[in-house]
Amino acid sequence: MVVSIWTGLAIYFIIWWLTLFTVLPWGVRPPENPEPGMATSAPEKPRLILKFAVTTVLSGAIYGVLWALVEYDMINVF
Repeated sequence: MVVSIWTGLAIYFIIWWLTLFTVLPWGVRPPENPEPGMATSAPEKPRLILKFAVTTVLSGAIYGVLWALVEYDMINVF
């Protein structure tokens, strides 16, 4: 089955967002002494660039597995 580039990008985008919300809480620790006026639950070092990179790699792998399953008729989507 041939999937258009736009359908593939839309599916990848959805996988990327779901993976991002899974990766965001990894390694989050609140500061021991928060500054006055700051939320006590705000992460000390959010490391967002690392989390975006991990999200991109994981979602690419998930998309690749999903593509292979559909391409080789192991699952039927349509």
